Amino acid sequence: MSKEIERKFLVVSDVYKSKGVAERYVQGYLCSLPERIVRMRIAGKRAFLTIKGKMVGISRDEYEYQIPLNDAHEILDKLCEKPLIEKDRWIVTVDNLVWIVDEFHGENEGLAVAELELKDETQPFVKPDWIGREVTGASRYFNSNLITHPFNRWSENEK
Repeated sequence: MSKEIERKFLVVSDVYKSKGVAERYVQGYLCSLPERIVRMRIAGKRAFLTIKGKMVGISRDEYEYQIPLNDAHEILDKLCEKPLIEKDRWIVTVDNLVWIVDEFHGENEGLAVAELELKDETQPFVKPDWIGREVTGASRYFNSNLITHPFNRWSENEK
């Protein structure tokens, strides 16, 4: 078992694109309850089944397994909740920390969120200038919630 400790932020400019590399992701959810999430993801030409436990603070248990790409396509098509999450994922290293920027497409077009995985909840870091407001605890920004309430349906108050 591994622990996921992550903080999430809105992205305020696209400067990160000149500092990183993108890969296309498509993912869907078999279960998206607050106490457990089961996700199918295709990242480029690889596929993963991920199981996440309930969030406690900014941490949760996480299990991830690589699976055959053809199986992942079938599961996304036949079993996952719709709409699927489509995004480009940028990996950007700043001050020896890896920032993951998700630029969403489809029904979540216009949303860009950066995540920073930490070794512990108190690890210090400096935000790059393209990072905006923290949204770590705002559940509407969870990918699993973007299927039931996509970004293109949000009111201005929710953004």
